[in-house]
Amino acid sequence: MKRFAICSAFLLVCTLPLAAQNNDVKFIADTLVVQADGTYEADPDLATLTFDISSQDKELKPAYENASQAMQKIVALAAKNDVKKEDVSSGVLTVVPYYSGDWKKRAKSFLVQGQIVIKVRDFSKLGAILEDSVTSDITDLRSLTYSLADEEAAKQHAVAEAMRRAIGRATAALDQKGQKVGTLRFATVDVKQIVGVARLEVRSVEQLVEVSAGSASGVSREKLAPPPAPLPQPEKITVSATVQCAFQIQ
Repeated sequence: MKRFAICSAFLLVCTLPLAAQNNDVKFIADTLVVQADGTYEADPDLATLTFDISSQDKELKPAYENASQAMQKIVALAAKNDVKKEDVSSGVLTVVPYYSGDWKKRAKSFLVQGQIVIKVRDFSKLGAILEDSVTSDITDLRSLTYSLADEEAAKQHAVAEAMRRAIGRATAALDQKGQKVGTLRFATVDVKQIVGVARLEVRSVEQLVEVSAGSASGVSREKLAPPPAPLPQPEKITVSATVQCAFQIQ
């Protein structure tokens, strides 16, 4: 559902030079300045999933293969859920060697990292993708963002609504004197920040629990996976714009 919400505006008949506002405007006689706000509200239609890939091993080959397989699994999962190829973006895998003491010696272990981003336009697919994606300690969901696929179109809608309100108010003001709105002589447009973009940040957190093994010295540590974070519900996104126009009075 989409609707428009209009904020307040003011009308002002100028008696001072407009050059103070814009150096390109040299005239002022018979000019009406109107300012108006317009907003455009819409439901988000794009969800962006960001996954981190991280694999570490004493040998480079298995670490790299595990990371590569995890990334390929995410790509295949996206295709399975009808995500277009152009909506899947994966970077290169990077290798970080770890040394013990002298870096000139052979690396003690290797860390292979990467990132993959999936844009989902059918929100009904999110559950399946998230459920099947993070099934190992190699893949982590980093963030989930709800937004608009075409933010520029939303901004244009907000500007158009603000301009309609400015013209309407200028017309209403001049009708009282039997005058009409003439040529647009000067205008400024300010598009404000988009409000309502929901973002879930996820961090991989491990809880270490000490479990007694039956002796004072026998203590083991068991890794427990953190509970899954609830997905944020998409809310309406609002774009607002302000226009200031100087119209010739006819």
